[in-house]
Amino acid sequence: MTTLVLLRHGETLLTPGGRLSGSGGSNPGLSPVGRRQARAAADALAHRGGIEAVVTSPMRRCQETARPVAERLGLNLQVDRDLREADFGAWEGLTFSEVRERYPDDLSAWFASPESPPSGAEETMQQVTRRVAAVRDGLLAQYAGATVVVVSHVVPLRTLIRLALQAPPHSLFRMEVAAASLSTVTYEEDGTATVQALNDTHHLN
Repeated sequence: MTTLVLLRHGETLLTPGGRLSGSGGSNPGLSPVGRRQARAAADALAHRGGIEAVVTSPMRRCQETARPVAERLGLNLQVDRDLREADFGAWEGLTFSEVRERYPDDLSAWFASPESPPSGAEETMQQVTRRVAAVRDGLLAQYAGATVVVVSHVVPLRTLIRLALQAPPHSLFRMEVAAASLSTVTYEEDGTATVQALNDTHHLN
């Protein structure tokens, strides 16, 4: 059985206000709170043990979360560009309420169909799903039978969980993956996936 431990990056200054922060935005680093969260996640994962690899999105907030984890575990940090966040286009830096006021039709279309991109963005949720699934498949092949920490963002991590559940695309908006939370998915040899944990934040208390 192969295990992916999904770690969302810690807080940035945009996180508490619920502002969208994708791959096309300002690429913020962690806030002081986020740095504390990263250290707490590193401690929790060290206590868990048995981890053979740490793979991260290239975005600054993820690398700043993943680096303490890799250092604590004595592992090299691997970067995979396809773990980056979705591009939110003109919505970058806005809250959903602000998006709803300024781009109501585009937001409705985005919620309704994985083939509709955010305003001004080229990448759809369907395209995000394809690249994230390819990362998953590569990790399962490379680390068969091992445990791997995957440090990424809300959309890629929710996508991995959604695919594990074989849930429809709109379920992406029906799950919480908080800053620095841990979720766990296991995969049998035949590819059968089981979500073992979702949005665990006990290590942050």
